[in-house]
Amino acid sequence: MTINTANTLGSANNAASAASQVGSAAKAGSMSQADFLKLMTAQLQSQDPTHPVDNTQFVSQMAQFSQLQSTQDMVSSVQTLNSTVNGALQTSQVLGSSNLVNREVMVPTATLQYAGGSVTGAANVTAPGTMAVNVLDASGNVVRTMAVDATSSGLTQFSWDGKDNAGNQLPSGNYSIAAANGDTSFDTYVAGKVTAVGYGGSTVGTYLQVAGVGGVALSQVAQIL
Repeated sequence: MTINTANTLGSANNAASAASQVGSAAKAGSMSQADFLKLMTAQLQSQDPTHPVDNTQFVSQMAQFSQLQSTQDMVSSVQTLNSTVNGALQTSQVLGSSNLVNREVMVPTATLQYAGGSVTGAANVTAPGTMAVNVLDASGNVVRTMAVDATSSGLTQFSWDGKDNAGNQLPSGNYSIAAANGDTSFDTYVAGKVTAVGYGGSTVGTYLQVAGVGGVALSQVAQIL
């Protein structure tokens, strides 16, 4: 019997090429169902006619092929479920947060848009004592300094009536606040009314539109007043 060595060598080269491609995919961690099928087909094409693939080995490979497909289907289903659950949770959070509209919340900020009246703020004090709360205008000039006693650590509230140190009413506009006790500065907060609730994408999540402050992530709300 004469064996066509050209066909045999060609099949062997094809098998080697397929094995090389699949091997590269496996190393990259991206071996797919199509890669697995390509490798199995190349193996069948290049087998020795006098020593065909053992039935047990072939069945084992088919079982691996089926397992790979099942695993990929399961991963796809889990990803779809995760996306659906996250979407439902986000929608629920936005709807639940709508109850905050027209409520006063205390949010972290060092700036505010003054529109008249009085402003309620707070400082996150690290230790009891007397702190100085400064109000600065848009040019960075201190227009009001208030001494506030903090009886305990944590948020200590203060109120600014919109006047400067001479008792003059200041105009509406942009101002900033700073709180410190000696060389120790504290994080500042301002209270404002929630005017709207929205979703700012996966990075921001649910946010509140707070009058005088702007958009603030729901997770940053320190107090609901």
